[in-house]
Amino acid sequence: MTNPLAAGSLDGLRALVTGSSRGIGADTATFLCEAGASVVINYRNKAARAQKLVDKLNAEGGSAIGIGADLTDADSVASLFNTIESEWGGLDILVLNASGGMESGMAEDYAMQLNRDAQVTLLNAALPLLAPGSRVVFVTSHQAHFIATTPTMPEYLPVALSKRAGEDALRGLIPVLDEAGIGFVVVSGDMIEGTITATLLERANPGAIGARKDAAGRLYNVNEFAAEVALAAVEPIPDNHTRYVGDVSDFATA
Repeated sequence: MTNPLAAGSLDGLRALVTGSSRGIGADTATFLCEAGASVVINYRNKAARAQKLVDKLNAEGGSAIGIGADLTDADSVASLFNTIESEWGGLDILVLNASGGMESGMAEDYAMQLNRDAQVTLLNAALPLLAPGSRVVFVTSHQAHFIATTPTMPEYLPVALSKRAGEDALRGLIPVLDEAGIGFVVVSGDMIEGTITATLLERANPGAIGARKDAAGRLYNVNEFAAEVALAAVEPIPDNHTRYVGDVSDFATA
């Protein structure tokens, strides 16, 4: 889809999008870069894939660098921000997009490590680099955001619980962010067609994504949802700090 951000509208701004070597993160970073922001393409272990995106953005006239970091490792996170500080001196946009918990071969509590603990560590580490007027965006799903009131499929439950725990922990920092003049917004969307999470869910529970699509009427694809995340980085913050993408009528809010 067409970039929802005007060309040049982010000139001079600096953005970090976690988990941005592919999927929603990559498309979000691309939208921000095309609008003039310098962007960090962050990855855990896919350096070649990240560098390919960096090269593409730079070849198109943008400004991008790739920085690898294991977000569940505090030293790795510290190195990430040390590099950003030495390269750019600070940040204006932080998009907390990286998440997981359905991968094979990870520790039993990996979902909580990444989706809650790492998000808080990351934001706290970023605070010294975020000036007044900057923006923090946390990306989640309706299935996680509403998990306290609306059950989800069993295969997704550990991710949903940990993502909601992460959201709650980050919301607990809103008074600190407000005092520093830093905006915070949660972007909550339905299942997104084409993501690794949707692929893994479909593999574990064949027909699950199709059933959700039938119930919702439509599901956003990766590029469409990334456009909403990019807009959340610049548009006014809703009163409840939450930007809903897609229909939420199937999710109980009580």
